[in-house]
Order: sequence, then structure tokens, then C-alpha cells
Amino acid sequence: MTESPSGSALVLFSGGQDSTVCLGWALDRYTRVETVGFDYGQRHGIELECRRRVRDEIARRFPAWGARLGPDHVIDVSSFGAIGETALTSGAEIEMLSTGLPSTFVPGRNLMFFVYAAALGYRRGLVTLVAGMCETDFSGYPDCRDATLQALERAIRLGTEIPFTIETPLMWLTKAETWALGDRLGGDVFVDLIVEETHTCYRGAREERHPWGYGCGTCPACQLRAKGFAEWQASRAGLQAASR
Repeated sequence: MTESPSGSALVLFSGGQDSTVCLGWALDRYTRVETVGFDYGQRHGIELECRRRVRDEIARRFPAWGARLGPDHVIDVSSFGAIGETALTSGAEIEMLSTGLPSTFVPGRNLMFFVYAAALGYRRGLVTLVAGMCETDFSGYPDCRDATLQALERAIRLGTEIPFTIETPLMWLTKAETWALGDRLGGDVFVDLIVEETHTCYRGAREERHPWGYGCGTCPACQLRAKGFAEWQASRAGLQAASR
């Protein structure tokens, strides 16, 4: 845990596992944290329904974090989904395409998110933007790459003349390491919150509860999450056995 939180941040918060870990990470480091979510016509819109529950549970279970948690903002960009239908914004099959990218890739989505977040941050005095992009365990999305976000950070700074910073605490972590980070931040209570309240499944399925959380269990997001959880559990069990 960070001993001396300071400053402020705006977290791009979807209600999924990664953005929830990032929210905990930010609340551990900054004295004022606001969140922003986007309705872009996503197929897994249940994430938007989970966002408020996750925020409420964080405030309830972690009073120190709750005291730093500021307003939430939801921006309606639903027309963005109509620009190019993908498996995340329509009923299209989730599959790998001839481009080498999964059909869940929404071109320009993360670029658009950061532009809107920067505009909101500009107005509210929040120049640190925190998001859960990762290029270690990810689906191949080019707008999740560190080089993309570094270039975007520079463009936003040039375009606003404000020293915005983009923080991506999960960029070089595997999904197992993301689970471990959540554990370090808030222990079993935070891990339980992530399992029970967040939602990451591309299909928006919430009928079945797995050890790692709710989802269809077969889409790329569920598979990555399940694999990471199993690897983290095995690693933790090994460390516990070694310490006996």
C-alpha cells in the first residue's frame, strides 16, 4: 500500500476486472479519484450496470478508499458503435479475422476514450488518466499497446497545452499478475469484490458463476481471466507451501 497518497486522477472505469484493479491502484495512490465510463453501444453492456455496484462496494468495504472516491461520469458515445460493426457492438460471431485481429476489436475505441477523458479531465482539473490497457496478456488490439498510448499522451498534451499523463499500471503484467496486484492492494476482500461484482465477458453472460467470476467461459476475455486466475492460485499455493 502507498503510504502518502497525493494528487488526483481520472480512471477510465468499465466495471470489468482490469479497470477495477486500476481503480484500486489509483485510490491507493491519489487523494482524489473520479471515474468515467463510456456507453458506446457495446454488446457486453452489463459492465455498465456493474459499475455502480463496484464503486458502492469499494466505498463500503474500504472506507479509506471511499473517502477519496469522487464523482462518476458516464459519457454517451453510442453512435460510435455504428461507425463499424464488430462483435462487441453487434451480434456478430466472436472469431479471429484474416487481419490477425479478433472480431471484438473496435477500431479507434481506446483512442476515442482518452480524448473524451482528457476533455473531462481538463474541465475538472484531473490531468492523470488511468486505464487498464495491457500488451502482455491481451487480444492483440493495437490501441492497447504502450507505444500507441505514449503517442496519444503526447498528442493530447500538444492539443490541450496541459501536461496530461496516461498511467497504465497493468501494461506489462500477465493476467495472473493482475490478480496478484489486486490481492496486494486489498487482500481477499478486494479479490472477492472483483470475482463477485465485476464483469468482463464479451458476450455479457452473467448466468454462470465460475471461480474467477461470471461469464460465458468461452470468449477470449473469459479464457484470459480464467487462465490468469488459475495461474495466480497455483503460484499463491506454491508460496504458501514453501513458507510452511
